[in-house]
Amino acid sequence: MARICDITGKKPIVGNNVSHAHNKTKRWFYPNLQKKHFYISEREMWVPLKVCTSILRTINKKGVSVVLKEAKKQGTLSQRYHWLV
Repeated sequence: MARICDITGKKPIVGNNVSHAHNKTKRWFYPNLQKKHFYISEREMWVPLKVCTSILRTINKKGVSVVLKEAKKQGTLSQRYHWLV
């Protein structure tokens, strides 16, 4: 599962490079993913997650266990981490 956020499900999207002459070539826009280890206090274990930076701010605000529960409820949590919640 390369280049997909484990919590939000964000993945690369396709767009165009547009030159001054208005020539268009395909390009990819990748999410800003970071590999981080989070401590899950309910399970008393460290879990490695590949998350985008926008969700890192949310994790800092709400806490990782709350964000994981919300992601599972919305259906965006990666199948590899359904056992955490």
